[in-house]
Amino acid sequence: MPAPERIPPRSMSSSPETLSAAELLAHGELTVRGRVGEASNAVLYCSVVHEGREAACVYKPVAGEQPLWDFPDGTLAQREVAAYEISEATGWGLIPPTVLREGPYGEGMVQLWIEADPEARLLALTEDEEAGEGWKAVGPAQIAEDRTALLVHADTPELRRLAVLDAVINNGDRKGGHLLPAPDGRLYGIDHGVTFHVEDKLRTLLWGWAGEELPAESVAVLDDLDRALTPGAPLVARLAELLTGAEVAAVRARVAALRASGRHPEPSGLWPPIPWPPV
Repeated sequence: MPAPERIPPRSMSSSPETLSAAELLAHGELTVRGRVGEASNAVLYCSVVHEGREAACVYKPVAGEQPLWDFPDGTLAQREVAAYEISEATGWGLIPPTVLREGPYGEGMVQLWIEADPEARLLALTEDEEAGEGWKAVGPAQIAEDRTALLVHADTPELRRLAVLDAVINNGDRKGGHLLPAPDGRLYGIDHGVTFHVEDKLRTLLWGWAGEELPAESVAVLDDLDRALTPGAPLVARLAELLTGAEVAAVRARVAALRASGRHPEPSGLWPPIPWPPV
């Protein structure tokens, strides 16, 4: 018997190859191989096999979610899938293929595993007063008892798209470890359970563009997203399966606010702007 064909870690598009990746995640046999890191919620590294095809993936069972004071219990997996649906609606493909399905420990989120490029640098600390060329300043960071450094992130179109996506989904936990630059040059964001709150919860390391005008590309995408969020549209129907009515309405309101301002959001001052720990 020939060895199962591995599916490359790519985001879904309209190509047959990546569509079969979604089918693999949704219908394949899921086998737990180990646990990922020291996350507060259960994050399981798995293999998934279907009709001779195989891929590595992450499985986050709802049963392994720890309660949060400001989010309803047992909803993080659905929020991860909703974030993927929004990402796909933008056309940017910033989140790996993600499905909600039954697994060895009950219903959970299953997402294609992405191997990050260890040589890629998206975040850095500099002792210069300003960010250098190709970088955007986030703010000062304490690196020793009597020393601070400037935290900066890369100034790339892909990272800027992710900052816009985070504003739309109200991401309350954009840490450095949630940024996965792939060897092929693509960028992926992961860990989107703390999203879609009706209150402003945006916490991110990607504040370098705060207050700046949105690129024309982002404005066009937000216009398209606004139309896709029209009541009764397919995207709205899909989100209604994953979020509350108030949360779906809040997505529409955030898109409208971004279009009206034409600028990247700034920290509200009502909530810590940077997640902890930042990495």
